[in-house]
Amino acid sequence: MQVLFSRCAGLDVHKDTIVACVRCVSPPMHQEVRSFGTTTAQLLELADWLAEHDCTHVAMEATGV
Repeated sequence: MQVLFSRCAGLDVHKDTIVACVRCVSPPMHQEVRSFGTTTAQLLELADWLAEHDCTHVAMEATGV
C-alpha cells in the first residue's frame, strides 16, 4: 500500500475530551496517543503537540446530538 501522508493524526472528539493519535511513518517512525480536554488552553496544547510532530493532515471523528 502506498503511503499518502507521512505525518498525520486522528482525533476522536467527545464532549469533555479529545483523544488524539499521531502516526509518523517518516523517520523517526512512531505512533503516540494522548488525551486532551476541551478548554481553550487544552486545545492550544493539542495544537502545539500536533505541531511538535510536524503533522500535515488531521482527520476528525465526532458523534453526538
